[in-house]
Amino acid sequence: MYDSITIVVALSFFIAISPFVSKTLMVPIVVVEIILGIVGGHLGYFEKNEYFFIMAKVGFLFLMFLAGLEVNLKEFGKIKSSLFGRVVLYFFILYASALTVVLYFKLSFIYLVILPIFSLGMIMALLKDYGKDKPWLSLALTIGILGELISIVALTILSGAVSFGFGKEFYKTMFTLIAIVVVGVLLFKGARAFFWWFPEAKKAIMPDIASKEQDIRFSMALFFVMIAVMLYLKIDMVLGAFFAGMFITAFFSHKKDLHDKLSSFGFGFLAPIFFIYVGSTLKLDIVFSADIIKNALFLIACMVSIRLIGSFSTFYGYLGFKNTLLFALSDSMPLMFMVAAATLGLQSNTIDNLEYSSIVVASMLDAIAIMLTIKVLNYYFTKAEK
Repeated sequence: MYDSITIVVALSFFIAISPFVSKTLMVPIVVVEIILGIVGGHLGYFEKNEYFFIMAKVGFLFLMFLAGLEVNLKEFGKIKSSLFGRVVLYFFILYASALTVVLYFKLSFIYLVILPIFSLGMIMALLKDYGKDKPWLSLALTIGILGELISIVALTILSGAVSFGFGKEFYKTMFTLIAIVVVGVLLFKGARAFFWWFPEAKKAIMPDIASKEQDIRFSMALFFVMIAVMLYLKIDMVLGAFFAGMFITAFFSHKKDLHDKLSSFGFGFLAPIFFIYVGSTLKLDIVFSADIIKNALFLIACMVSIRLIGSFSTFYGYLGFKNTLLFALSDSMPLMFMVAAATLGLQSNTIDNLEYSSIVVASMLDAIAIMLTIKVLNYYFTKAEK
């Protein structure tokens, strides 16, 4: 009982002060939350606790739900055919380069997911600072959405591989995954037809003025139902949470404030619990060890390098040098999904504590260094143009 009370009090305090610390130090708030988790763990506030783990898991799943909310399927229809070929080539080069690194340095196959992984979290932060009118950032958002979809599938496949190995159960899981995707596409098409014939149903489910918060209630109900379905089918719950977010965005775009309400709840409460939990799993005495820092810098160099290779190979003629460089850097901050993949790898014993710590530290250093680099480069490029 005492341990649970200590965890709740420490969580409440850290969640409350993290925005102030982030603003004061000008460091991404996710990094601050992980660091506070490290400090709290070192001070003994976060002893191993089942309820803390469950809360962190819910926070992670809600984070994936919010990621799904960022995926607007209509945006893919706007991709020009000339650009679509470049996008396909970009992802091919990205994963081919990651495979080359994994084979050359004899890394665990989990790095084939981690090195080219995408996350929209830091891209959304860039959008708040620079706006969508920047060509490099507009393309980064489009690529990020598609990359996040691919990353979700990659994480799901990874989860099946580490849970069952590459035996009969793994192939059964992959067949189920393909079946779920097919059924999901059919359901999306069916829902689109239904709402086309009965458009009033949208506002019946989510009225323009939701006096009883029907929009939140329906969103949360869909979130938990999709998780339950994935649990029943023995598929990673991440996919269910992600699909739920995509469904909300696809069919209830008339609720302009819903995204903000769900994001405020998620990033203000549930997601911080997950990131503080991640920090609490790191040991302070090894985080700043030479081996951890060396491994982290190596991972950052690999992530940035494969994106630079892919970007300049495919988008240089389309964007030019300045925009291509900024695009490559903006897509090189997969902070949230990188932490998620590391957590999955540790839980499945695919990676050890040293690698886990290296990946999480790399995700933090990467986010801070690249955000600062983009700010400096954008300043000098703007100054040069003037």
